Amino acid sequence: MSRESRNQVTAFFNESYRGTAPWDIGRPQSEFVTLAHNGEIRGRVLDVGCGTGENAIFFAQLGLDVWGIDSAPLAIEKAKKKAQVRGAKVHFVLGDAFRLNELGERFDTATDCGLFHTFSDLERSLYSISLRSVMKDYGTYLMLCFSTKEPLDWGGPRRVSEDEIRQTFRGRWKVNYVKEARIETLFHKNGGLALLSSTTAS
Repeated sequence: MSRESRNQVTAFFNESYRGTAPWDIGRPQSEFVTLAHNGEIRGRVLDVGCGTGENAIFFAQLGLDVWGIDSAPLAIEKAKKKAQVRGAKVHFVLGDAFRLNELGERFDTATDCGLFHTFSDLERSLYSISLRSVMKDYGTYLMLCFSTKEPLDWGGPRRVSEDEIRQTFRGRWKVNYVKEARIETLFHKNGGLALLSSTTAS
């Protein structure tokens, strides 16, 4: 995708935050709550594509050192206001998921809810390189995205297969697991059919 096309995508998402975006459910995703309680989210945490900050704020309230990054200015603005109201300390940054090295930080854990499935094939590869640049060795990337089992009749983002995840995270990564999960949205009563993956930076 060209820079111009990517800017159009960013503009689309930014406009979504003028109201309530379908993925902005007003609470952390249940899958990430479970991961946190199971000890899979630890140390310094980067929430990539953080939106209005629900997951990042939840992690911070558990006592973790958390950063959140998003390319949509309105999302970051809302996230900062939420964190202030809730007394949560999160470093929210307006930035590019393909240039994470510009943060100048390294993380033990990275989380991604609903960002990966917006990328083209080329962007997936670029994203994996960008992400690896900010991960500590043996740090863990936890990702939740729509799966190919989710019906296409309502539109929405691209669906992702287990094989596509494993193909993207080769080389300096080790995929620990890819399993069926649910991603909560305002469109789904019981959550959309999703994949939850855990990948270690090697």
